[in-house]
Amino acid sequence: MSASKDLRGAGLRSVPELRLNELSEKRQHIIRPVLESPREFVLLNVRDMATRLGTAPATIVRIVQSLGFGSYKAFQHYLHDLSVTSATILDSMQSVGNTKTPKILKGSRKQIQENLQFVMDHIDLHQVLNIAIRIHEAKRVLLLGGDMASCLVEYMEYHLTIAGLPVVAAVNPGRASHLVRSVDEEDVVIGVSFRRGLRMTIEGIQKGREKGAYCIGITDSVLSPMARFSNELVIVPINSLSFAASYVAPIALIDLITTAVGNLRRKQVVDRLKDADQEQKHGYRWYQAES
Repeated sequence: MSASKDLRGAGLRSVPELRLNELSEKRQHIIRPVLESPREFVLLNVRDMATRLGTAPATIVRIVQSLGFGSYKAFQHYLHDLSVTSATILDSMQSVGNTKTPKILKGSRKQIQENLQFVMDHIDLHQVLNIAIRIHEAKRVLLLGGDMASCLVEYMEYHLTIAGLPVVAAVNPGRASHLVRSVDEEDVVIGVSFRRGLRMTIEGIQKGREKGAYCIGITDSVLSPMARFSNELVIVPINSLSFAASYVAPIALIDLITTAVGNLRRKQVVDRLKDADQEQKHGYRWYQAES
């Protein structure tokens, strides 16, 4: 991803486009293990990395600079983001080792708190409002997300439907492919995908961008392929000590967006809820206790 690409979002760092082809063949050979297995090197200082790779610290510094980074610390930030996008659910399980369940539960609760704290500290409410305005003014809103992210897409679709918005969701490749063909510059496409990125979501965002729609990516790293095709990117963590990703932060982000949309469409939402009020009080869907 080019450093000049204008992506607004929470805590986004400028990430240089790697100039790997500008390195000599020997230096490419030295640094390749780091780029292929970033989790193994991200915490190493320059001396330890040099020792691990069988070279000199000065050589590592020169390679890092040739790749486009201003400092070794900036390169470490890049490796962290790269390790996030390349992580698997097995990596999450193995990262905690063979730990007793009570300790894991305490650690998991702390991780959940840290994920939510990221939303509190880093999500830009002005950006959330601007996204809500885009959604509010769109001719149509298309939500894309499959696999585990399908629950987030359906959650968001449900709430935007209550707000009376023309929203459609695609949680499988075929539907995503068909729906994205008809978008245009009056539409908003929101893609939700984490780690390496699900093909249907990334390609859907790419196609939507090509057809002129305003594309918003929700992901967990600036190195996500989502960043290359989105007009706007929002970063939220899904860090977990379990085999399953933690979606507390994405859910919190969606809650913020739907809250802003609801307030922008306050009259429409209130009118719709008046119609639904009696059904919610007395409708057949709801359990009624006999008294």
